[in-house]
Amino acid sequence: MADLSLSHRILFLNTLAFTICFACWTLNGVLVTFLVDKEIFDWNVVQIGWLLGIPVLTGSIMRLPVGILTDKYGGKIIFSVLLLLCSIPLFLLPFANSFWSFAVLSFFFGLVGTSFAVGIGYTSIWYPKEWQGRALGIFGMGNAGAAITTFIAPTLLNNFSEKDPVNGWKMLPIIYGASLVIIGLLFIVFAKNKTNQGVSKTMGELLSPLKKTRVWRFGTYYFLVFGFFVAYSQWLLPNFMNVYGTTLVMGGMFATMFSLPSGIIRAFGGYLSDKFGARKVMYWVLGSSIIISFLLMFPKMEIFTAGPGVLASNNGTVTEIAADKIVVNGKVHQITAKKKTDTENNAVFPVKNSWQEIVVKQNQEVKKKELLARGITQINFSANLWVYLVLVILIGISWGIGKAAVYKHIPEYFPNEIGVVGGMVGLIGGLGGFFGPIIFGYLLDYTGLWTSSWIFIFILSVLCLLWMHRTIIKAMRRKSPDFTRHIEDH
Repeated sequence: MADLSLSHRILFLNTLAFTICFACWTLNGVLVTFLVDKEIFDWNVVQIGWLLGIPVLTGSIMRLPVGILTDKYGGKIIFSVLLLLCSIPLFLLPFANSFWSFAVLSFFFGLVGTSFAVGIGYTSIWYPKEWQGRALGIFGMGNAGAAITTFIAPTLLNNFSEKDPVNGWKMLPIIYGASLVIIGLLFIVFAKNKTNQGVSKTMGELLSPLKKTRVWRFGTYYFLVFGFFVAYSQWLLPNFMNVYGTTLVMGGMFATMFSLPSGIIRAFGGYLSDKFGARKVMYWVLGSSIIISFLLMFPKMEIFTAGPGVLASNNGTVTEIAADKIVVNGKVHQITAKKKTDTENNAVFPVKNSWQEIVVKQNQEVKKKELLARGITQINFSANLWVYLVLVILIGISWGIGKAAVYKHIPEYFPNEIGVVGGMVGLIGGLGGFFGPIIFGYLLDYTGLWTSSWIFIFILSVLCLLWMHRTIIKAMRRKSPDFTRHIEDH
């Protein structure tokens, strides 16, 4: 039992460190949005996309080498060095005065994103096989660190900026840097080092599973469910502020409502994958991602189009024009006047308003079937904030379950290469977090639509589902050709 209590202590330290690291990893989502909103820096949407994505890039591309170092030197040493090292660029961030200096420092503090690879390796060697799923599920809940940033950071920024509107923000990265130092010192004092005693392989042998298509397929799923979870953890804040006019704090709270359940439910996703199978869970996750992203694709919009007009029923002269009628030689033609509508309506469904505008004048000669009043139809879709928020929370929960389901696949297919395959899948997924805000920035710049990001998610979700389904059908045909032929005949 003593050994298990030590394992629990290591799990607690790992989860705490991962949570704080994840909070630092997604710092730019709040900080960059605040700096642009307060006009402290004049960055365009593409530059914002890069600044949100750069830390995620570093944390992604370095996961594999850092995971290998953890196996070799032990989690205590690597985690301690990582935490203390990444505090330095955060302490230097207040001195950044341009896009490039901010980008370079973001690149270096983004190394905190490799904490997932360190924690996975360091947690797994402390637990027996029957505890692995629970332990890794608990550790994975550190994803919820993104919610700490979106929930607390906006309030801190506002408080710091009350006394000093220009330089107050500089306290935030210092607090984050100090947090990393404190956790790093806790690791040095309370953690115990342990290395992976597995047989050491050459680099070629270590990376050989990466030649298999299956690894890249799992990576693509993770690119969606984890990568875009990270991307939206940052992107939703400027989204809410621009589209719905929320404050920084309110937008941060809404972004937290996306990232917190998605992070926490990962453990439940592991349970569902154990009970029903990872493949079945992935069908549900990808299917729900398609449906919800489709519903999120529709922007706030107002459409004006030609409606039913009023035509003269006979030849003659216009003898009377009123707001509600036109009289031609005694024949009355009714006109629908424009109704007053609430432009800020919060209706869930589109609201239609049709009216006619008179195009003829008093005493004008008209012919039969000539247009007397032009029809106009206005369709107003408010993209209700609360409906949008609920859908965003639901897709976050779906992705949270999907994150666990993807990692459930790995030990089933690669029992002897969990570290390398898991690291590679994590790397590909992390790249989704890097490319996500950049892609969203370019799409927004090109289309002018904030919902263009959801169109991208819809397409990616469809491609993932088709790839998975096609692979399963091919496998079934290989294993049971007679059975599948029998199905096709009916």
